[in-house]
Amino acid sequence: MAKKQSGSSARGPRRVKSATYISDDKIDFSDIPELTDEQLAKARRLGRPLSQSPKKLIALRLSPKLLADIRKLATLRRKPYQTLMHKLLEKAVKVA
Repeated sequence: MAKKQSGSSARGPRRVKSATYISDDKIDFSDIPELTDEQLAKARRLGRPLSQSPKKLIALRLSPKLLADIRKLATLRRKPYQTLMHKLLEKAVKVA
């Protein structure tokens, strides 16, 4: 039985089922004006900000109950569950 890959998988690209692929050579860019130097100067980078010590993406296997408990606790504290897990792991390492 083949394993179903999640649509939000970090390993694979997300694809919209209703989208139709069009190759670049078939797209008409003639009606799009060139950007001016002023527009380019105002442009900003999208995505995560650059960091001196960026976090690493890892895979971690947890029991479904443990993950559910962490998510409930995060909801009670009004924090994202991954942020809460990071704080809990930092505290555990300091204690050890």
